[in-house]
Amino acid sequence: MGRSVLVIEDEPNIIEAISFILSRDGWSVATHSNGHDAFGVVQDTMPDLVILDVMLPGKTGYDILREIRGAEGTQALPVLMLTAKGQVKDREIAERAGASRFMTKPFSNAEVLDAVRELVAG
Repeated sequence: MGRSVLVIEDEPNIIEAISFILSRDGWSVATHSNGHDAFGVVQDTMPDLVILDVMLPGKTGYDILREIRGAEGTQALPVLMLTAKGQVKDREIAERAGASRFMTKPFSNAEVLDAVRELVAG
């Protein structure tokens, strides 16, 4: 099975780090950095997994997550939320909106790989 991931994030260094870690692990990685039309990109690419940042230009990650969970075809898509703040409130919002998993920045390469592999294994 082709394993594809869509990274929706606007910080170039994080995009680069995640792309590097995952491509080295055999993933095909697509990236998108604008919240405004991110959900359309999810629908167009239909990845196996989405890595979604909370703070994005145009729309928050929570809004995008709600769109993903509310649409036919993407409801069960695994979504790993990234946030810079490790606040409980963020985690609660993410869980309510339907995040499969939650990770705070900065994170280690191992954390990213473990999370992604677990989410796709179901």
